[in-house]
Amino acid sequence: MSERIPVKNISPVKVHRPDTSKHDNTYTPRNRIYVRAVTGMLENIRRFFGLFFLGSFAILPWIQFNGAQAILFDLSAQRFNIFGLTLWPQDLTLLAWIMMVAAFALFFVTTFAGRVWCGFMCPQTTWTFIFIWFEEKIEGSRHKRMKLDQRPMDFDKMWRKTLKHFAWVGTALLTSLTFVGYFTPIGTLFIEFFTFSSSFWLVFWVLFFTLCTYGNAGWMREIMCTHICPYARFQSAMFDKDTFTVAYNTSRGEKRGPRGRKVSREENQQNNLGDCIDCNLCVQVCPTGIDIRNGLQYECINCGACVDACNGVMEKMNYPKGLISFTSETELAGGTTKIFRPKLIGYALVLTLMCGLLVAEILSRKPLEIDIIKDRVPLYRETGNGLIENIFTLKILNKSQFTQHYRIYVDNLEGHTYIGENEATVAGGEVLNVPLSIAINPNKLTKESTEFNFRVESIDASHSPVKVQEISKFLYPDL
Repeated sequence: MSERIPVKNISPVKVHRPDTSKHDNTYTPRNRIYVRAVTGMLENIRRFFGLFFLGSFAILPWIQFNGAQAILFDLSAQRFNIFGLTLWPQDLTLLAWIMMVAAFALFFVTTFAGRVWCGFMCPQTTWTFIFIWFEEKIEGSRHKRMKLDQRPMDFDKMWRKTLKHFAWVGTALLTSLTFVGYFTPIGTLFIEFFTFSSSFWLVFWVLFFTLCTYGNAGWMREIMCTHICPYARFQSAMFDKDTFTVAYNTSRGEKRGPRGRKVSREENQQNNLGDCIDCNLCVQVCPTGIDIRNGLQYECINCGACVDACNGVMEKMNYPKGLISFTSETELAGGTTKIFRPKLIGYALVLTLMCGLLVAEILSRKPLEIDIIKDRVPLYRETGNGLIENIFTLKILNKSQFTQHYRIYVDNLEGHTYIGENEATVAGGEVLNVPLSIAINPNKLTKESTEFNFRVESIDASHSPVKVQEISKFLYPDL
């Protein structure tokens, strides 16, 4: 009982709040955030990713494949068409694999580079910056927008605010129409919507997603990132000391304070001044309104805006860049970041395995499925010539997006007579019910239930041959 748990004294973290006497953006939990425009390498990368995914989102539903919309998630017909691939409810395992791959890809990227998904590719971030761009073009720079909001309503303020919200609503409406176009033919959607001939539910969903986009990107903005999105809450569980995140170099930046550009860096260091001039630009450009100098915070979306802003100031002051940068806790402590570490390698291996299983599932998937429905009333019947007859309905599901021709066979049932059509033509993504019956001389039946196979093969030479079979039973309980 003499052993004691060692106690380590930890110095409290000093939190620096922006000085409201020097800066005009009051720091409160939910004051409106006026995001300042910024330029730099990371901003250019973010814009590239934003434009790439925004362009892909807008263009993909308009692409045609085999005479139809290439990507269409038809919920009413319970099928997803993705170019040449048609997914049905029976293919939910594919969706499960896709979700697992996406999850482990997110874990891997977060462990390696922090919350970069939020800062560079998240739709919420992309649309928020689009709405901020409209603000800048219509209402002016950050300072002008703040002054405009403080002014009483006049004609200039009214037309600027009206035009801004009109642009917001227009962008939200186009976004909503494009999104709904993934679930209904987009060509007819636009025509019917703007000619006021759409159905009630179609108009409802378009207006619903318009309101969501307008509210999320125009008004809620950082609230989505800091209070609603669950990723902000559990991301820290994936961080370690070697994770690259946006961070402020405290040892280099402190003691912070304003100074003239003519004073050399060496003189400032002799006066115990660090490289941070306390310009507050890192706070002004942050879309979530945090001060990165306070340390790692869950609100940070790793967009890198503060990095570009600080690098611009360092360049003007003739200081080395990188006071705020994508770095790791290990590097800030003077060590070397370990890229290949067990946690990251583990995520990479699992991600590779999941991708392999997903590819294997897709490659092994057959574009044909059959289902056999046995007529139970009656179980059997006797024909006029003394044969025993069982009635079936064969459902042929063509999972491809091409019209296919099939032939139906019956295997492992000696002496049977096939009654009905033995060939069928099924359009792409359609289901065809084929009624048929099988008759057998009762003298050839030795038991009450005889197993046999239905086999369906494609006979269209223009496409790759496909064959499936399903077990069924011929019933004659009177034996």
